[in-house]
Amino acid sequence: MSFYTKTEIRRSVRNAIATLSEGERISQSAQIVSHIASLEEVQHAKVVALFASLADEPSTADLIAQLSPYKHVVLPRIEGEEMEFYDISEGLQSGAFGIMEPQGTTPISPDEIDVMIVPGVAFTRDGSRCGRGKGFYDKYLSRRGFRAYTIGICYPCQIVEVLPCEEHDVTLNLVISE
Repeated sequence: MSFYTKTEIRRSVRNAIATLSEGERISQSAQIVSHIASLEEVQHAKVVALFASLADEPSTADLIAQLSPYKHVVLPRIEGEEMEFYDISEGLQSGAFGIMEPQGTTPISPDEIDVMIVPGVAFTRDGSRCGRGKGFYDKYLSRRGFRAYTIGICYPCQIVEVLPCEEHDVTLNLVISE
């Protein structure tokens, strides 16, 4: 696929995701979870930042359940124009944009995160990412002290050849689509 604007890319990829059957989504999500769990970076990590997936994203529920007994798992919470990560042990509740968010009271420092699983609407194989347009992840990934190994996850239909990049866009270390 070749498009010119992020808006066109988002529209096209969302349409492609909408054509996936429930079975395809479940199967592809399971492959992604298996791939992530086998990564050396994840196996050696102490703190793993994940996200609570939306209906049009690969499911992270199994990965959260699989890693939380052995890793310090943190999820993001939107606070105004910023995003912070909190421990999930104090429970989750529906937050900004209807996304499940942790109820913790003390945010984790960006330099404590070893691996971060990053959502997006579209990705390139070399780690470029197009998010939903609010810039929360790009801002967080650019924070002072942030050093985590970053992994984008998506369905295969979310991989595009080229993405228009802006100065604030942050390239990920790895993209997993199956």
